[in-house]
This record gives sequence, C-alpha cells and structure tokens, in this order.
Amino acid sequence: MDPRTPVIVGAAQRTYREDPPPPLEQMEEVARAATRGSLLDKVKSVAVVDSFSWPVADPGSALSAALGIRPCETVRSARGGVGPLALIGDAAARVASGVLDAALVVGAEAMTPYMAAVKAGQETGWEDPGGEPSRVVGKDRDASHPLETEAGLIAPIFYYPLIEHAHRAAAGRSVDEHVAWVSSWWSRFSEVAASHPDAWSRSRFTPEEVATAGPSNRLVSSPYRKVMNANIQVDQAAAVVVCSAETAAAAGVPRDEWVFVHGSTGAEDEWFVGERASLHRSPAIAAIFEALGRPEVEHLDLYSCFPSAVQTAALEMGLSLDDVTPTVTGGLAFFGGPANNYTLHSAVTLVDRLRESPGRGLATAVGWYLTKHHALLLGSEPAEFSSHAPSVESARTTIIEGDVPHALTESFTALYDRDGTPTMGILSAKNDAGRAFGKSHDEEQVRALLDGEAIGRTVRIDGSEYTLP
Repeated sequence: MDPRTPVIVGAAQRTYREDPPPPLEQMEEVARAATRGSLLDKVKSVAVVDSFSWPVADPGSALSAALGIRPCETVRSARGGVGPLALIGDAAARVASGVLDAALVVGAEAMTPYMAAVKAGQETGWEDPGGEPSRVVGKDRDASHPLETEAGLIAPIFYYPLIEHAHRAAAGRSVDEHVAWVSSWWSRFSEVAASHPDAWSRSRFTPEEVATAGPSNRLVSSPYRKVMNANIQVDQAAAVVVCSAETAAAAGVPRDEWVFVHGSTGAEDEWFVGERASLHRSPAIAAIFEALGRPEVEHLDLYSCFPSAVQTAALEMGLSLDDVTPTVTGGLAFFGGPANNYTLHSAVTLVDRLRESPGRGLATAVGWYLTKHHALLLGSEPAEFSSHAPSVESARTTIIEGDVPHALTESFTALYDRDGTPTMGILSAKNDAGRAFGKSHDEEQVRALLDGEAIGRTVRIDGSEYTLP
C-alpha cells in the first residue's frame, strides 16, 4: 500500500435535541470526538463547511483556537450542499500528493437558537473571529436567471417541484399516480431515519401517510407535501479526519477502523435551470458516475433534499427506486437537512457502515437547483485515490425574454397557503425559440394548473404572467 493513501480514521456526529450550543461549540465537540488520541496534534488543515447559522468568513481559525492547535491552513467551502464532500475530496487529494499528513473537516448548524434570534430581531451573539481562510474550496454565484426570478422562481420549494412534474410527465403518470409512486419509496427513507441514532425525526411514515395531505402534512408546493421537503430546522454537527495511511499507523489507529477514500468527483450542469435541455436530466451526474467507473456499491446515500433530486440521480445512474432505498441516513426530510452540512453526516454514516460491513460506499451531493454536483467513493479496502472534474457535454436552451404568444406547458408547480389554498402558480413552457417562465396569482389561472393535466397545454405569457386558455 502506498503510504500516502488517504484514509478516514475519525468520524463523529451529533444531534442536539435540547439546548443546542452555538455552532463553534458543536464543532469543537465533534472534532474532539473524531480526533482521539494523538490525531489532533497531527492535524495541519482545518476545513469548515459554510454555515447558514454562523456565516463567518474564517470559522476554521476560531475552531483551531478552541482545539488548541496551530494548523498550516484554514479552509472554508463555498455555499452549497456539495461543500462537505468537496472538502473531504480536497483533503484526500492533498494527503495523497504529500502536501498534508492529516486534515480535519467539520460542519455544524444551530438553527433553533439562530431562528429564535431572527424572530426576536436580535443578534445571536456568536462572535465573528474575523480574517479570511487560507483557501475557499468551490465557487458560487447567483443561482437564478433574472427571468426565472421575475417569474417567481426564487427558492428550492419552487424549482424542485417543477423538476418533479417534469419527471412525472416523462414517466406518463397522472398527479395522483405519481404522488403514490413517490410516496412508496419516500416512506422507506423515514424507515432508515427511524433506525439512525442521530436522525432528527424518528417517526416512521407509511406510503399512505406520506401521500395524504392534512394539518400535519400540509401541501407546500405541488405536488409536494411537507414531509417531502428538506428540514433545515435542525441542530446537528459532524466531523471527519482524513490522513495518510502512514500517519494513521503512526497514530496507532486500529486497521479495522480505516476507511479508504477511493475517489472524489465534481461537476456542474448548466448553471441556470431554464437553460438546461431537459428539466429532469443531469448530464453532470452522468459524467460524475462515469468518471468514478460506474462503481457497484453496498452502501449508498443519494442527495435527497426533495424526491426529484433522488429521481434525477437514480435515472442517470441506472438505479430503480422500486428496488433500491438509496440512503444510509434517511435523507434531509427525515434525518435532517442542516443547510450545507448534510453530506458530512452522510460521510460519517458511510464510515460507520463500512466499519461494520466491509465493501464500498458512495455519497452524492447537490448545490442549488441540481446545479452543482459532487460524489465521494469510499471503501474498506485500499485503492488508488482518484480525483476528477469531468467535462460535461449538454445542449443549451435559450430563456425567452418578452411576450410569448404561443408555447406548450412543459412543467409547473403551485404554492399553497398554510390552510391548503393554492395562492400562486408557476409554469415553464417551450416553443421553437426556447423556454419561457410565467407566474400568476389569479385564482382562476392557478386552478387551471391544478385541474386536469396542465402539461402539454397551450399557454400565453405576457411579460412574466401566464394565461392558460
């Protein structure tokens, strides 16, 4: 074995169900749990996942001070759910090349106290350490095209349902048929979470309970019920230590606790959803899976902020969701979706699984609206580490500006009030010139999207307002 082979030798996570401490204290706790023995003294890189509840430039410097170490560098991920896997992959690459012997990757969210402060109009009081990190891994920019924003596409709860209906149309299902099918496998995510000691929700949902809208499972945006949405209102932290095989041996970490980093791959689809050839496809995921050698794995965690994200990944990877439950955590709706940090929990859980049941494990991550993608391949046996950034070949669609007198509805969603009343409709439509988006708050027009089958109907768009005849 190459002595520079990157291995994960420490992994820890915690969910704080009562009195969650600030993010820095959470990170210190899980970091110490992951760096037992002499490992902490060997850490020369401290990488922190960009935090929603503690948005400071260089959290790694504060964490290093709390841990009493002086690393050679502090690193932060760019905004997005790909951050944890990208940081682990970055650390593994630097270990393999001899730049580092050991690196710590940590993330935490304390959403309960953060949201309490926001609602009270107060500051959290969590100190900003100031300064800038040595490096930022990843890149970011505005996630929405101005014409998408004008049409009301401003958040995940609009984009992912739009992608969902595109999957439904491709499968030829009615809304009721599709909701029943999604619920049949989404309920299995809740089963996985219920058996995970660190999951936020320990409740099991039957397919009927997932599909049935009601006071505790209200409609959010068509066709999604509440339990189909990622749950950001959690307090969770996780950490892993990546080091070289020779460092692990010198630190006395037992060989049966080593989990090898086999591969790390990242790619992007067309940045704006409206410019993609097909709403429900991802050439980037296909390229990532191909770059990793289309591995067969025993343990899998597909990014699961919404059901459509799982379907897109499964489609590009050739997986049947009727036969596979592609999660080891339970997903962001049930395990919990701590902003950008969910996949660090995926990685920790995969490490635990691989220690118990040898084989290979794969985690995927998504940033924005199926925009940025990353995958991490782990194994219980050594393999040569590989890192890829594959080129993505995809057709590009023009987003039409101005009035569109005639187009065919391609997909849609509708936003619901808390009492179950649909209040706004959004649709995408295509003609020979490209794709256009439209919205409406008119009750009749919103109902027109929801009564019968809207996809395939002719639509007129004036500015950003749609009219279905």
